[in-house]
Amino acid sequence: MSLRIYNTLSRELENFSPLEPGHVRMYVCGMTIYDLCHIGHARMMMAFDVVQRWLKASGLRVTYVRNITDIDDKIIKRALERGITIRALTDEMVAAMHTDIAALGIEPPSIEPRATEYVPQMLALISTLEGKGLAYRASNGDVNYSVRKFDGYGKLSGKSVDELRAGERVAVLDGKEDPLDFVLWKSSKPEEPPEAKWDSEFGSGRPGWHIECSAMCGATLGETFDIHGGGMDLQFPHHENEIAQSEGANGKPLAKFWVHNGFVRVDNEKMSKSLGNFFTIREVLAKYDAETVRFFIVRAHYRSALNYSDAHLDDARNALKRLYTALSLVAPAPVAAIDWADPYAARFKAAMDEDFGAPEAMAVLFELAGEVNKTRSAELAGLLKALGGCLGVLQGDPQAFLQAGAGLDEAAIAEQIAARAAAKAAKDFAEADRIRQALLAQGIVLKDSAAGTTWEAAQ
Repeated sequence: MSLRIYNTLSRELENFSPLEPGHVRMYVCGMTIYDLCHIGHARMMMAFDVVQRWLKASGLRVTYVRNITDIDDKIIKRALERGITIRALTDEMVAAMHTDIAALGIEPPSIEPRATEYVPQMLALISTLEGKGLAYRASNGDVNYSVRKFDGYGKLSGKSVDELRAGERVAVLDGKEDPLDFVLWKSSKPEEPPEAKWDSEFGSGRPGWHIECSAMCGATLGETFDIHGGGMDLQFPHHENEIAQSEGANGKPLAKFWVHNGFVRVDNEKMSKSLGNFFTIREVLAKYDAETVRFFIVRAHYRSALNYSDAHLDDARNALKRLYTALSLVAPAPVAAIDWADPYAARFKAAMDEDFGAPEAMAVLFELAGEVNKTRSAELAGLLKALGGCLGVLQGDPQAFLQAGAGLDEAAIAEQIAARAAAKAAKDFAEADRIRQALLAQGIVLKDSAAGTTWEAAQ
């Protein structure tokens, strides 16, 4: 069975083959880097980490580009609030992002362009669009894209131009000929710092968000490439506008496949900074070990909504324990290369080849773990570990994982013990019991005595 991927553009599963035989070129919209990454960002980066891992496991070479947006309104505002330069802020946040996602086993992309490094390419693209009559200089100094002059606008989101409203995207700005038009080049404002301004034929200013990605993906992967990915919320307007810019300038399809991951939800609402219902990766890793968090994210299908809760993470931890328990029973035999003709491997491959079907692939891992439990086969244990590696799990030491007490460090455990003591002092015994049970679910047994509360890892 060949790999099939759901293409947002066609709204169908399509057989995948790279434009260049044996080589996949993939661009994914990365972070606007003004704060710590939250678990919703982790879900996006994890989804495409699994995609690129599976493409490589399938014998393909992958050039994976994931950009960094390091200039925009929020970044400028945050830097001014903190009294530091934009570069100091973005360098700090990029370093924090790299630390956080590395902890989750997310592999770095092949290329990680920063928007500020590609301003000349953005200006060249804007000039091309102006020359083709698709961009115009507004009275307020901005340069805007004329949406109605691009045939096919709305094909990714499935909406006609007449159905789209400016309020769905950005506030209508002065100088637009049409409310749907979007900015390509923003004229400088007096209050903005010098490092947020570039000289150009259009005057002093900075690029709009959408033109950044069109320029970066074109410069790193060419005018047409295999996969363009990102969160589901980027379909419109960001990816729709990328198509309009790139295809308007080049007259060629921007990407063969458009792939979008689902949201992380909390209480049936999308997790986002704007709603204030987000948890940073660091906050989550203070309570749960990194592999449990990875397993929690990876075992859901990338296009489905992912419901975040401590209960779901506790369940992920217990499920992962079952797999590591099987690996702890026998030393896995080394697997130089997976034999995809093996029945378990073949079913795993069939699942992943059907739009990266991680839930079905995980089911194969649990069946395989059950067989290891029964047979104590080192060969099957080796296969279990190797297949887990395709998803970035089961690569740790089984005994260390099982004895780690959910991977919580002593400071995090002490914090939970203190919270429980405070709940007991307030006579909130339900909360105190909840904390005890939550720790127990993570492999931590509390022992109360006259001297205080101590803990030990569950056996």
